[in-house]
Amino acid sequence: LALRSQLLKGTDFATLARQYSNDKSVAQNGGRLGYFTAFQTVYPFESAAYATPVGGLSQPVRSKFGYH
Repeated sequence: LALRSQLLKGTDFATLARQYSNDKSVAQNGGRLGYFTAFQTVYPFESAAYATPVGGLSQPVRSKFGYH
């Protein structure tokens, strides 16, 4: 929630992703997932992704892999 608050204040997403993410690919992609279709991610993440408007910011989403 603290990171979401920083994003809402204008902090760059890629900067925060690189600093706080445990995903090793984030060093290269800055947290950008690119295009994905249904059934390519875990359901809680997919649901939030499809329910959030383009350019929007969802609440944190929890899956069996952690928080997204």
